[in-house]
Amino acid sequence: MKFAVLRFPGSNCDRDMLNAALKAGVDAEYVDYRQTSLEGFDGVLIPGGFSFGDYLRSGAVASVAPVITEVKRLAEEGKPVLGVCNGFQILTEIGLLPGALLHNDSHLFVSRNEELQVVNNDTAFTNLYDKDEVVVYPVAHGEGHYYCTDEIYNDLHANNQVILKYVDNPNGSHEDIAGIVNERGNVCGMMPHPERALEAILGTDSGMKLFEAMVKSWREQNV
Repeated sequence: MKFAVLRFPGSNCDRDMLNAALKAGVDAEYVDYRQTSLEGFDGVLIPGGFSFGDYLRSGAVASVAPVITEVKRLAEEGKPVLGVCNGFQILTEIGLLPGALLHNDSHLFVSRNEELQVVNNDTAFTNLYDKDEVVVYPVAHGEGHYYCTDEIYNDLHANNQVILKYVDNPNGSHEDIAGIVNERGNVCGMMPHPERALEAILGTDSGMKLFEAMVKSWREQNV
């Protein structure tokens, strides 16, 4: 299995994403946003940061980068796509996930470890966690308030697409939503950073299972 780790001007979590993939036991390499092919890759990781300086709004400029056409193709083929923080914002901008990320209710940048409840452990990203397990991932964002219409909220719940919720909501996200998947279950977006939660000695290793789950799920389907 081989992951593409996308790099945009302003990406600052790409090294953490690459490290997470390697620790999970798969190959991974950086892919520049100007590339027009993701041939040979089995999944895509979109890291956090401030792509293109968050001009217009977070993820808006990145959404029209050349590589995005290929991200959509891999998603359509059912391959795993994970977007974290700015990556989540990009996924909503390109329509692979519903909703939008707004400014935190406090209008402050929040950077700290957060407890999260795994509310759906039946996905390619969460199947190594227990249902309702509480994990700890760092957050670092100023626009993390997840928002969408009532109709979309109802669909998210009906399809069991909400996978993570905040125990102590840091940004005002409706119903404490921290992470969701698409209806098919192969595209995941979240504001907290599992790629920064790999080592207990650094505070938490809760995120390691997420990357291991991605690898396990892919191998079950393809090997």
